[in-house]
Amino acid sequence: MTTDRAPADGAADDRTTALRDAERRRALRRMKTLATSLLAIAALVFAVAFALQDRYPWLGFVRAAAEGAMVGALADWFAVTALFRHPLGLRIPHTAIIPTRKDEIGESLGEFVETNFLADDVVAGKLGSLDLAGATAGWLAEPENARRIVAEGSGALVGVARLLDDERMRDAIEAVVRTHLIDPPWGPPLGRLGEKVLASGGHREVVDLVLDRVDEWLAAHPEAFATLVSRRLPSWVPSFVDRVVDERLHTEARRFLADVRRDPEHTLRHAIDDALAQLADRLQHDPDTVSRLESAKARAFDDPRIRELAASAWAAARTAAVDALSDPESELRRRAEAALADAARRVAGDPDLRASLNSRINDAALHLVSAYRHDIAGIISETVRGWDAAETTDKIETQVGRDLQFIRINGTVVGALAGVAIYSAATLIATLAR
Repeated sequence: MTTDRAPADGAADDRTTALRDAERRRALRRMKTLATSLLAIAALVFAVAFALQDRYPWLGFVRAAAEGAMVGALADWFAVTALFRHPLGLRIPHTAIIPTRKDEIGESLGEFVETNFLADDVVAGKLGSLDLAGATAGWLAEPENARRIVAEGSGALVGVARLLDDERMRDAIEAVVRTHLIDPPWGPPLGRLGEKVLASGGHREVVDLVLDRVDEWLAAHPEAFATLVSRRLPSWVPSFVDRVVDERLHTEARRFLADVRRDPEHTLRHAIDDALAQLADRLQHDPDTVSRLESAKARAFDDPRIRELAASAWAAARTAAVDALSDPESELRRRAEAALADAARRVAGDPDLRASLNSRINDAALHLVSAYRHDIAGIISETVRGWDAAETTDKIETQVGRDLQFIRINGTVVGALAGVAIYSAATLIATLAR
């Protein structure tokens, strides 16, 4: 479900972007038409006023306004056009700035982002004002959101699992296990572990458990001593003697086990402790014992049956994991959803925990920004450098060209006002001078 939705979402985003760009281009064309129309109107007014100003002197003010409007409109047209292309195709210096200096603009943009957006104090200040842990926890506390996250994660894991080659994965797992688990000597680590267990008395529960199991087995199999004693007696011994001997030995064996179980200081317990202590010492210091253990280990793990068992275990685990992750109603996914929502509620309800998580998030973010600030800025520079000059010009003009046309419109209006002001001032000065 997840993998099917992603391409559809991407296609929808592409269509939305294309529609927005098309609308921006239409708006740009409308604004260009308006700005050019104002220039044409100013030129027409100037021509009419220039032709009739001798007959109607007041048209001098109109001519001056139209003249200023044309000058302002043409100057701003040149300035705006020079950003994107050579005006009228003439290769005038310092025109077509964006296509000719695209790479420099990209470098400057990357440096600007690195300096002003990725600075430590900027990032720290922004993160410090946010409760990211609380916001995330509040969102995840909703069962539907937790279900969505688990569903997305499960889909990703299933996709990865299906891409894995079983034989290569088995080889990789075997190589890792052999390198880090099988090849290192087992004797000394086991000996040291045994010493710690004996020192803490942790083995006593195991001894008690073994004694309990042996007693239970003897209670359930009283005939077991027949194979050890009575059947070995001479044939001329009466049968009732056999039974008496078997029963007596069985009873004594259970009584002996009961004594051992009741008495923490029993001789057998001390004997077991001594034997285990000697084994732990030999595993660390006796080369022969260590060698025998290593040989047994090598024979066990080199056995083809063990390798086949490991391969089948991997295949079974993979299949079970994929099935559980693929089923929205599986126990694994339900438990994951419940655990995620529960953890989120705990975070949301514990201010100290939220503060600790926010601190860790901030530290991690600052570390990443500090370590990769230049690389992030480099992505901007490399991306702009990889763009085609014409494509870059078109993208930028589509995004900001409409707003730039207001410069032309404003230039036309300001030029008209300036023309009237200058003409009025000159007329006033000439009148006063007479």
